[in-house]
Amino acid sequence: MKIYLLVEGYGEVEAAPILLRRLLAEARCYGLDIGAPIRRTQSQLRSQQGLQAGVRLALLQPECAAVVVLLDGEDDCPKELAEKLRGWAQAAAGNTPCDVVIAYREYETWFLAALESLRGSYGIHADAPAPADPESRRDAKGALEDFMPSDRAYSETGDQPGMSAAFDMALAHRRNRSFRKLVKAVGDVLTQLGQPLPAWPPATWHPDRGIQTP
Repeated sequence: MKIYLLVEGYGEVEAAPILLRRLLAEARCYGLDIGAPIRRTQSQLRSQQGLQAGVRLALLQPECAAVVVLLDGEDDCPKELAEKLRGWAQAAAGNTPCDVVIAYREYETWFLAALESLRGSYGIHADAPAPADPESRRDAKGALEDFMPSDRAYSETGDQPGMSAAFDMALAHRRNRSFRKLVKAVGDVLTQLGQPLPAWPPATWHPDRGIQTP
């Protein structure tokens, strides 16, 4: 069985499966894999016709057991946008588990929420301070570049997969609401698929249980 992703960015084509596989490993779910993502433009994923066509295409892929749509929210309210898109997507998915997650404001905002765990890697300065409010800046990619040398630019296709493999998901979960939505969506999909889950999310990911990272 496989979970198929609909994504909008070239970086997410490689990065999002890495992140989802990490979450499956945290959930001790080893009977599922992530299928090759289906990329659609932002305008396609935000229209009823385009989104539903993408979901139907995902359902045709080998061993498709569930569909997750992941896109950037930019300046939109992630809750309102997700509710609208989720209704369209689930109507197309029928009995197949399907969810929509909006990264507010961008996928890279999740990296900012756990910036300490990326220090010394991918051009991030070893003493880079974590932003107090990682969601406050619209240009998360530019914010990451602020913590890099002046001659180093953030590359969506070059850096996003590696950062997805390395960032501290527990920190991101404690600090970022939209990342918590992703974690919840994964748990909901696994539950609908009848997968046995440990405590989800992990107890140490909660704000009052986590170990503080300096």
